[in-house]
Amino acid sequence: MNFIAIDFETATSDRNSPCEIGLTFVKNNKVVGTQSWLIKPKCYPNFDPFNISIHGIEPRDVAKKPEFNQLWKTDIKPLLKDQFVIAHFASFDFSVLRHTLELYKIPFPDLQYSCSYTFSKKVWPRLLSYDLKSLCNLNKISFDHHRAGEDSLACAKLSMKAFKLVNVKDIDDFPRKLGTSIGRLFKGGYKPSGTEQIYRRASSIAGDPSKHNPESILYGKSVVFTGTLSSMVRKEAQQIIANIGGTNSDTVTKETDFLIVGQQDFRRVGEDGMSQKQEKAHKLLDKGAAIEVMSEADFLRNI
Repeated sequence: MNFIAIDFETATSDRNSPCEIGLTFVKNNKVVGTQSWLIKPKCYPNFDPFNISIHGIEPRDVAKKPEFNQLWKTDIKPLLKDQFVIAHFASFDFSVLRHTLELYKIPFPDLQYSCSYTFSKKVWPRLLSYDLKSLCNLNKISFDHHRAGEDSLACAKLSMKAFKLVNVKDIDDFPRKLGTSIGRLFKGGYKPSGTEQIYRRASSIAGDPSKHNPESILYGKSVVFTGTLSSMVRKEAQQIIANIGGTNSDTVTKETDFLIVGQQDFRRVGEDGMSQKQEKAHKLLDKGAAIEVMSEADFLRNI
């Protein structure tokens, strides 16, 4: 397998605000290098405090760095063009890439891509969480989370372990052995990577059908929130789920697909620090339910 792992960090919730990109290069199933670049986003000096709290990149860190269009022409495009690229939560990273290219009126490059989050569900079934940190902990991969170079390296190492476990030799194996389709970027458009999404029922909160996003991992899924979100109030988050095309619920059941976890009130949780909803999710998972626990940060990367 030859591929490039990619990761973006953004300055704000807007997809066209990258402040860092990381690339890790794999040749013949071996990591041959990692590069990362800080980026001065178009929105500079406006950074969301929540984003800074995740990656630690501040406006002063990028004040003298090039904007994306400069980096793209001289450094990034020659590395990505006609390559096979993998990202963890590819719907986020390739959305950042597409929206930023569109912001600068740059044509899409030709490349193929896949998502390590999606195929990890096939390789390691029935885990409680499929975020990059949890999967790397499972596979004893250490890294400095939420910096683009480190995250791209972790994604590359995780992908190589997955390919070895199910004997993936090339991208033609992805549909059969990993249950995922290959995405594409091309001049004038794109084809998303992922698995077939099943839309099961309408949300109890009315969404905007024009905003439905079948590319999102939350599309057609039953979602429950627990704890206090730092980035928005719960009602706003539930409206986002409905607009994507998901279903909101207040209780965890065997039909729940995602439990999104915000900050917990220590006065109300047990000694293990988990809410009643989290504890119920653990019990249902042990009984065979397919429930995934997701952090607020990863939730934001997928909306």
